[in-house]
Amino acid sequence: MSDITRYQTAARLSRIVVHNHTAYLAGLTATDRSGDAEAQAKDIFAKIDTLLADIGTDKTRILSTQIWVADMERDFAAMNRAWEAWMPLGLAPARATCEAKLASPELRVEIIVTAAV
Repeated sequence: MSDITRYQTAARLSRIVVHNHTAYLAGLTATDRSGDAEAQAKDIFAKIDTLLADIGTDKTRILSTQIWVADMERDFAAMNRAWEAWMPLGLAPARATCEAKLASPELRVEIIVTAAV
């Protein structure tokens, strides 16, 4: 049986859970919520880079990504500009993007990542 390792665990969640060489990141939102979807996505991508580096992997090993935007019409293109600047060409993971009411009205984007370790 493989071990399950949890990182940055609090009462509600672990920021990362690793099992069988696969990392599952909890939903991430921007620290600075004052920007548009592009700015918030860039903030989130920086967090993802840091979290993955902390466990010895990186964005080139992302297997799947789930993205929620607050308003598909307003936020989708802006978030994609940040995504395309961040994700190396030819290494994009499986991905889904949906519109959702997020936890706070100032949030434009939330992202979950699963990556190989």
